[in-house]
Amino acid sequence: MSHQSDLISTDINAYLAQHERKELLRFLTCGNVDDGKSTLIGRLLHDSKMIYEDQLAAVQADSVKSGTTGAGKIDLALLVDGLQAEREQGITIDVAYRYFSTSTRKFIIADTPGHEQYTRNMATGASTCDLAIILIDARYGVQTQTKRHSFIASLLGIQHIIVAINKMDLVGYSEETFNKIKQDYLQFTASLALHDVRFIPISALDGDNVVNRSGNMPWFSGEPLMDALNNVKIANDHNFADARFPVQYVNRPNLDFRGFCGTVAAGVFRQGDKITALPSGKSSRIKAIVTYDGERAEAFPPMAVTFTLEDEIDISRGDLIVGNETQAATVADKFRAKIVWMHEKALTPGRQYTLKLATRSVSGSVSMIHHRIDVNTLEHHDASELKLNEIGNCTLSVNAPVVFDPYKTSKGTGSFIIIDRLTNGTVGAGMIIGTTEDEVSRPVSIEERAARFSQQAAAISISGTNGKEIAYQLERKLFDNGHAATVLEASDAGLIQAIKNAGLIGLCVNGKEGCDSAFDSDELPIDDIYNSLKDRKIIY
Repeated sequence: MSHQSDLISTDINAYLAQHERKELLRFLTCGNVDDGKSTLIGRLLHDSKMIYEDQLAAVQADSVKSGTTGAGKIDLALLVDGLQAEREQGITIDVAYRYFSTSTRKFIIADTPGHEQYTRNMATGASTCDLAIILIDARYGVQTQTKRHSFIASLLGIQHIIVAINKMDLVGYSEETFNKIKQDYLQFTASLALHDVRFIPISALDGDNVVNRSGNMPWFSGEPLMDALNNVKIANDHNFADARFPVQYVNRPNLDFRGFCGTVAAGVFRQGDKITALPSGKSSRIKAIVTYDGERAEAFPPMAVTFTLEDEIDISRGDLIVGNETQAATVADKFRAKIVWMHEKALTPGRQYTLKLATRSVSGSVSMIHHRIDVNTLEHHDASELKLNEIGNCTLSVNAPVVFDPYKTSKGTGSFIIIDRLTNGTVGAGMIIGTTEDEVSRPVSIEERAARFSQQAAAISISGTNGKEIAYQLERKLFDNGHAATVLEASDAGLIQAIKNAGLIGLCVNGKEGCDSAFDSDELPIDDIYNSLKDRKIIY
């Protein structure tokens, strides 16, 4: 529901134009389980009169059945916890989005889950936000998830943090408690890149310092939460210095028009500017900046526009148009990045994935995990893999040169997602740190070779009347499923070891010496042999 205005009844077109021009602030709520994130959003909407009457009536009815606030009180968390499982357990599972506006600004709220197992959902919700509200239960202070979410907010480059110390009513509105939590939080985040941090004591359940200033905490001289959201300055958060335009689509409706469509990721482009297309390096000038409403003199983030150029140069989807008067972007096939892993199946070096950087998709892999970051202590630990919700510093290699910037310089051209090539699902997200020294001096390990093919190097004996034929059929079945194997009709210990050193599966015909497993094809059909390799974790 939008902020009410007299223009609605007198001049609806003027009202819509006014609403369209309002600045948009995206923010999320995060923190530990049961810190009151959903309740806070419900209180923001309720006290600012942004809830329709039928919505409020439905929540009142549901509070009797699913509420956790006790008899006679509305459970405002039900406004955003809409899944049945969320209401049954009294927790947030998925990211819930809500939209509202005030007289000065439009808002998109992302309510993210607090459970550790849903950290990936929190990272997804935070990826597009300008501000994070980190809730802390005043009874328990800074918790593990408080640290985890603060680190992820820092990692994702969120510039503004509001630490809302909630449930102050349960600690007697103690100023001493508030100051102790504030000190603990600042001590933990001293090494994080958090530039604008504000602390507000609140009670989301009762509305203290949410929309209206609380009379229960006269010692707090700051502004309530809603005022802080209205007044925070975000206009300068974008990079307006380095012009970046990832090409999403080449628009060719007729012989007389060829435009390059996309969203400005950083910087300012003006009509007549000289530009360069990367990675080709071809240059031209901007002839026109076309939008639905007509041509414009300039374009800046996050405008979606179409460029036409003075020269006919080859530009395709995935290319990057950069301004010539700005800092040069990097073109390389290897880079360093921090990765948030989001899948139950661990990330292992050497395994091939699809990486999507801006509008460019390319195959690649993690060639090395330098360390895993302990989000509780910010310490670095050696790691051979990244498990679900873990964060690591990695080197990635891609199969074709890509154009990028460091994430801290440009989010749009410094971030990427990792896609599983078989399921086409997103399994990780990365923030580019920069280029890396070439690692040609580091030999390829057996583990890296095996990870590339999703298997463990092994020698398998296939015996039986039709052992040779079965071995070749098994080689085909393994190959068709993305593994790498070879048939050894005549083998010795040295050859078997060479095959295993290459990370391959050697299928030895009628020979068991030096083999790790043996199968009789007269007793087991090929499908049973294949499934047995899975059971023994030789392939996965």
